[in-house]
Amino acid sequence: MSLHTTDLGESGSRVVFCHGLFGQGKNWTHVGKALADEHRVTLVDMPHHGRSAWPEEFDYLDVADEVAGLLDPDDPVTLVGHSMGGKAAMVLALRHPERVARLCVVDMSPVDYGGRAGEFRHYIDAMQGMDLSAITTRAEADAALAEAVPNTTVRSFLLQNLRRDSGGDGDGWRWQANLEVLGRDLAELGGWPGDRVADAAPYDGPVLWVAGQTSPYVSDEFAPAMERYFPLVRRVTIKDAGHWVHSEQPEVFLEVLRRFVGAQARSGSSS
Repeated sequence: MSLHTTDLGESGSRVVFCHGLFGQGKNWTHVGKALADEHRVTLVDMPHHGRSAWPEEFDYLDVADEVAGLLDPDDPVTLVGHSMGGKAAMVLALRHPERVARLCVVDMSPVDYGGRAGEFRHYIDAMQGMDLSAITTRAEADAALAEAVPNTTVRSFLLQNLRRDSGGDGDGWRWQANLEVLGRDLAELGGWPGDRVADAAPYDGPVLWVAGQTSPYVSDEFAPAMERYFPLVRRVTIKDAGHWVHSEQPEVFLEVLRRFVGAQARSGSSS
């Protein structure tokens, strides 16, 4: 499997970003460019997303191992993961701790969310329900999705996955996200492979756990699980933000992350 990446910056410690469901590496461009003056930044298109390959199934261990293949144990990174990418980043840190100097988990917990995946099921059904053959412009695509997804911000985010191809048979639209597999394996996406990482030692590096104030994905209820796997965790809650913390409060998030990444730079990769 090949992962598409974008690199920013030429010097300093390395920071690697893993996006969430329906996202792409470019979703982190604003944050990545802001850090690139002092760090080497890598934005990853996760499997089933963006320009990365589509495996036959979604499995957090496989995803974590694929991303780990981008990392060098002689150059451990600050690993940042949001939502789905946060779970993949946590699994990676547990399975390949020598490649991760610091871990930042954004609005996600190492738990099985069970029935809370209904919102994402709705989005997948809405995207798959669109008749792409009847669409000629992005404005038409936006209008076609508006009834099912009335929130303009969420709808715009989902439509980033819509691509127009020019080929011998003319123009056509397609989804860059692997909706079929993501929909089929949604229970895996919302779950946590606890039984498969049970033998892993707790990750002993510094961990920043960023929560959106109005999001249900990080709470006191999930703190024991987080502390079991990541004993050096520090939790920060960002006000007036939901699940997409880095998009809803970008400057506050950037400042929190800059301080965390800067601690690695000051103390060296042994932190």
